[in-house]
Amino acid sequence: MDHKESIINFCKNLGIDTVGFCECRAFNELRPFLENRKINNIENEFEEKDIEKRINPKLQFEKGETIISIAFPYLFDFEEQKDSIYFSKYTWGKDYHFVISYYLKEICKFIETLGGKAVYFVDSNPLPERYVAYLSGIGFIGKNNLLITEKYGSFVFLGEIITDIKLNVDEPMKQKCGDCTLCFDACPTKSINKVNSMPNICLSYITQKKDIDDSWFNKLDGRIFGCDSCQIACPFNKKIDKSIIEDLSPYEHMKNISINELINIDNKIFKEKYAVTSCGWRGKNILQRNALINLVKLKKDINIEIQSINSPYVLDYYHRLLNAFHL
Repeated sequence: MDHKESIINFCKNLGIDTVGFCECRAFNELRPFLENRKINNIENEFEEKDIEKRINPKLQFEKGETIISIAFPYLFDFEEQKDSIYFSKYTWGKDYHFVISYYLKEICKFIETLGGKAVYFVDSNPLPERYVAYLSGIGFIGKNNLLITEKYGSFVFLGEIITDIKLNVDEPMKQKCGDCTLCFDACPTKSINKVNSMPNICLSYITQKKDIDDSWFNKLDGRIFGCDSCQIACPFNKKIDKSIIEDLSPYEHMKNISINELINIDNKIFKEKYAVTSCGWRGKNILQRNALINLVKLKKDINIEIQSINSPYVLDYYHRLLNAFHL
């Protein structure tokens, strides 16, 4: 058994079955795309601005020979969105950064038993992870700019391992969207469209920004954090396998939201219930702000009494909301 097969089998024993391999090299072919984003000011505030770091994984691990891309499915049910106020499904379980890190650490330890060295990455890193996943053959990048796998659709988190062991690489998967434009039709801001992707107006991004203009108040339409519109519309997400990673299973309070709890949230409740999720990193104020925006819009004909807004930041948004909706 060669090292690649050994790594794949080890992952399967962990319950991970979507694994691919690509060469660790500078992805210079991405430079024009990233430069265009910078020139046209369509980068988001969370991504790495240094293009060299984005395209060259060797800057993360100089002796790297192979990148292992791994998809972690997170969907446990595909219920239609019934509530008018909701969290994106990726936030429903335990913070994936910690869950995925556990698996990647175990795989890195196994690689060390093979005589290699390895470093792992989850989300908050410079690697172009969707492109790496595409090159590694675990999925294709859809028109909605998400990585779409055959078994789990786009409801996956991605993790990467760079190792100094040279392994046989996989073939990229062909794009399969064809003439379908359902995601374009579903996108509420046309962030994805036939002409040019504009991630800086994606509602998932807007819900996470620290500062948003009043013009966005009318557009959140119930989103507390994230946006699943393009994923729900995608045909490749209709018949997929569900996740078996128990640590990613949904918390009840994330599926069935208490809007009053979110509006009056204090540090104790935040730490106990929301800080442990994938939206916790943005802090209490962002969730409270978005809850206010949605409640004021959806119930603007009701006299809303806010029991506790301790943050000047959130209080500013509350007064802006009252003015925007003439309450």
